[in-house]
Amino acid sequence: MKRFLFMALSCGILLQGSAAAQSLTLDKPVEKSLKKVQPNDIKAHIKYLADDRLMGRKPGTEGYQMAVDYVVEHYRKAGIEPGGENGTYLQLVRLRQSFPGKEASMALTDSMGSELQLTYNKDFSIYPHAEEPEVTVEAPLVFAGYGISAPDLGYDDYAGIDAKGKIVVVMRGAPTSFPSTVSAYSRDMMTVLKTAAEKGAVGVLVATDNPKAGVGNLQNGTYSVMDPNGKVAVSRNYVSDKIRVLANINATTFEQILSGTGINMSKIGEQLKQGKPASTPLAYTLRTSYTSNYKDFESHNVVGKITGADPQLQNEYVVHSAHLDHVGIGKAINGDSIYNGAHDNASGVASVLEIAKIYSRLNEKPKRSVLFVMVTAEEMGLLGSAYFARYPTVPVEQIVANINTDMPTIIAPLLSVVGLGANHSTLESEVAAAANYLGLTVEEDPEPDQMRFIRSDQYSFVMQGIPALHIKYGNKTKDGLNNLNKQVEQWRAVHYHKPQDNFNNTFDYNAGKKYVQLNFLISYQVANATERPSWKQGDFFGSRFGR
Repeated sequence: MKRFLFMALSCGILLQGSAAAQSLTLDKPVEKSLKKVQPNDIKAHIKYLADDRLMGRKPGTEGYQMAVDYVVEHYRKAGIEPGGENGTYLQLVRLRQSFPGKEASMALTDSMGSELQLTYNKDFSIYPHAEEPEVTVEAPLVFAGYGISAPDLGYDDYAGIDAKGKIVVVMRGAPTSFPSTVSAYSRDMMTVLKTAAEKGAVGVLVATDNPKAGVGNLQNGTYSVMDPNGKVAVSRNYVSDKIRVLANINATTFEQILSGTGINMSKIGEQLKQGKPASTPLAYTLRTSYTSNYKDFESHNVVGKITGADPQLQNEYVVHSAHLDHVGIGKAINGDSIYNGAHDNASGVASVLEIAKIYSRLNEKPKRSVLFVMVTAEEMGLLGSAYFARYPTVPVEQIVANINTDMPTIIAPLLSVVGLGANHSTLESEVAAAANYLGLTVEEDPEPDQMRFIRSDQYSFVMQGIPALHIKYGNKTKDGLNNLNKQVEQWRAVHYHKPQDNFNNTFDYNAGKKYVQLNFLISYQVANATERPSWKQGDFFGSRFGR
């Protein structure tokens, strides 16, 4: 592999080695600031943010506002500049909770005119419409496999069928041949809906082939973030007014509408996994009517800034992000109903606060500017980050990279890491050099089925064409068993999205320190590099979203 030597001593960095294994040397002031990260400071942030007084930090509540005030206070103490709207640290985010009405109807009519009435919340459930209080739609059905159109990957469920003006019936999933991040993107409901709309469909029915599976409880509603004009900007379940209905149907209903097609419901799932589409028109028309109700409320992203030192490059930005919210108060478990979110994501917020402090201690700032963005409504569907990535407080074309921190799961020593998404761009080099500096091994994702690449805020930046990554733990352990993912799996079963994720939980604050140092080193390299990060040639995400 070609060798290179890149020197930027004036910015505190020396990189030497191959692209696969860079060695990184820091100037003394940078090294000194890096070493000042204290595990007890991370602990103090988590202790406050996960306190019962904050009531689980749900957006729109007093508890979330307490978290906002805490971040603003620490930005000010550290000398971090305001990076929000109108000279403040805040960016207003308008959110909408949409609820399904009490009644909804759905009927199937076959080619002979026979009608079959389906039972609401048994045979089907309907997602509330994010903008229209009353919806009625009638259209023919067509089966479209996974609802994926990726001819560049040799797979297209829409090839050979006409979806225009029809309601497509899809299953959730992707061919096993797809790489994990591509699979995650492909099965994301936003992608499925967007593809259906592009193909001219007016609705999507999500079918299951599992006879024991229900149709889901949607009574708690769905969430959207609104644009400055009061229209839906982003929703996980709504992409445009072209899709009039999104509904779930059970296996019995799915088997009914497949009748006469020659498709065996019990076998179709395996066929699709093997990458063999089975799309076909269906002999039914569906008619449905439903209503939706709304509750609108406001929240905030919190944005701090370090201005870069280079007169030209200071107008480009590296973004550190972490979600400030959690899920609030919910069902009591073992007598506790406050979902404190200590790991998820008080630990990530603590990490970004400490990264900001590393930068604040540097007399000589990096060439590019750095934003520290604490986003709201991640738990509602990545909505705060989606809003910031679409309507940032700086020109969107000037954001060069995003480094996201979400639930680093600091329950054991950090010996190896996974750079989720880094392999799609040149950020892979910065991750390798930073990890090498700290004596960490970089691994492949040990849990690709978790689809973590699309489940956290870096994905919002990717969809705007911005190279992004999310550092997570690797599997390496001190005892050599290298099974940290199994330990995390046991931890998640007891704590994840439960009141038990509180300050009394298991923490390894030294691992938290390593996360802070690693993410700083990644962004610091980007902030000082001559070239901004770029998508790899021919990359899947670069080709779909890249500028």
